[in-house]
Amino acid sequence: QVQVVESGGGLVQPGGSLTLSCAASGSIFSIRTMGWYRQFPGKQRELVAQITGGASTNYADSVKGRFTISTDNAKNTMYLQMNTLKPEDTAVYYCNAVVHNGLGWSNYWGQGTQVTVSS
Repeated sequence: QVQVVESGGGLVQPGGSLTLSCAASGSIFSIRTMGWYRQFPGKQRELVAQITGGASTNYADSVKGRFTISTDNAKNTMYLQMNTLKPEDTAVYYCNAVVHNGLGWSNYWGQGTQVTVSS
């Protein structure tokens, strides 16, 4: 069994910063990819940033230059440093991990954390 848990969401003013964390635990043999997604009300979940092999990164155009994804491989933890936040970044942010749990590769999601950018 693998668990993925996000933390760090909250309310921040426009132009401010926030750091999200995602910790994966349980039967983890290997992690292929970790990523952050977000979902706006009434919309489908969309990719924000992704990191593969702990090094190769990919960002949505809307967050390039403002958000930075990173991992602590020893702790199976991923971070999303969000700077210069805008009201349009307000969404529920989800952590995703593609993990080999000893039986095969599976996709795991966290429960989501709310980020609200408002004055």
